[in-house]
Amino acid sequence: MTLNHLCGNIRSRFCECLDGRLSGQEMQRIHQHLDGCKDCAEEFHEQESLLRALSLLSTAQATQKAPRDLPLRIRVALDQERRASISTLIPAWKILWSNSIGPFLLQLSMGLASAVLLLGSVALTVGLFARPEKAAALDEPLGAATSPRLLYELPAVEGDGSIGNATAPIVVEAYVNPDGLVYDYRIVSGPNDSRTRSAIEDKLLFSIFEPARVYGKPVRGLAVLSFADVSVHG
Repeated sequence: MTLNHLCGNIRSRFCECLDGRLSGQEMQRIHQHLDGCKDCAEEFHEQESLLRALSLLSTAQATQKAPRDLPLRIRVALDQERRASISTLIPAWKILWSNSIGPFLLQLSMGLASAVLLLGSVALTVGLFARPEKAAALDEPLGAATSPRLLYELPAVEGDGSIGNATAPIVVEAYVNPDGLVYDYRIVSGPNDSRTRSAIEDKLLFSIFEPARVYGKPVRGLAVLSFADVSVHG
């Protein structure tokens, strides 16, 4: 094996040696050769210095922070790009309007005006010569609004729920919310003592109503209830 061939073989392993990819025996053999070969030693140190410089450059680039005004620069660039796009679209829209959309809308408006004028003339002619019809009420049907309606009563916890008597019937106005529950009441006629009010409140508390509706939508309503022929037990 000649010296030049040995140096070439050693130099081809420099990268692996610098990266630490060689075994301990191979690295020892390379360093023994570098101790006795000045040319190979200079070549090895040059590659080692270059590798160290590249490593420092990569570290500096990785640790370098972005400028503080980088977000502002990006927004300014985007705004300039947007303005440039708008400025290029405006002439195109002007050309499109003058060549197609503008004349089309003008013809459309003229045709609409002619149609309105024609319909107005026909309506005037019919109004002058047609026989007048009798006036009719155009009010909405009463069926569109409904009043609250008692559905059922829940069993009371205490008492038998009897109110009033045959000689003194009680008429009560119950105010029903959209959920079908009574939120207030008023005794219109009949006894108004504390025992009667307590019995009425218990009865209304356990009563479920079909709420009032206007065009199918539940709303607040008023239900009139009459209690008679039932005695309050003492």
